[in-house]
Amino acid sequence: MPSRTKTTMFASAFFTCICSFVIICVVLATQHWMSSKVRFSGTNSSITVSLTYGLFSGTCEQFVDVGLQVSERTFQVADNLNNTKAKSMIIAIIVILVLSLLSSLLSSGFTCTNAVSNPYQTFLGPTGVYTWNSLCGIFILIAMILFPVNIEENGLSVELAYGCFSSLQTHITSEHTYGYSYWIMLLIIFLNITSIIIIYFYDHARYSKKKEQERPIENAPKDVILF
Repeated sequence: MPSRTKTTMFASAFFTCICSFVIICVVLATQHWMSSKVRFSGTNSSITVSLTYGLFSGTCEQFVDVGLQVSERTFQVADNLNNTKAKSMIIAIIVILVLSLLSSLLSSGFTCTNAVSNPYQTFLGPTGVYTWNSLCGIFILIAMILFPVNIEENGLSVELAYGCFSSLQTHITSEHTYGYSYWIMLLIIFLNITSIIIIYFYDHARYSKKKEQERPIENAPKDVILF
């Protein structure tokens, strides 16, 4: 059975890993990644399309300067995209987040295993926890970089607006606001770092104690040597 200290440390890391797993699920499931206001030129006035969307679905509504408002519509992100690059990047982000979800799940399993037992395999110990938490954090960071790139380089919001309302004409300007579904990914990275730090402190303390127990005899007290 593991020591009380080990159980406490790995149980704490397990809690942070589970929180990370839950938040990734929230990130994938919610559609508050981006809120955009996209302006287009019209025949007699400009038209503004307001969009709120995530990786899978979103809502859009159209406003005309004279005060006319078209009722809100829901849409599927993949179905509204004709731009192959934009669609491919959305799919890539989803795949990366699924990989981060699996990494977080494996990290949770490793920390739980170490909290209740002493695995013989090295990779099932702190090394495995370091690996899976690091991978999870890296995947999340990549997703956080790719999504703004898709917005700015591939005109994701503009493409979705055209998909919602086919009668739109020339694009004028866009305003983007990142939602909580995007920003809470920073919390996932923080939780992964916290898990690594917790296990590092445990591993470092265990290593120091082991070295202290293995001190060579020349470092022992003189009266012990004489005896």
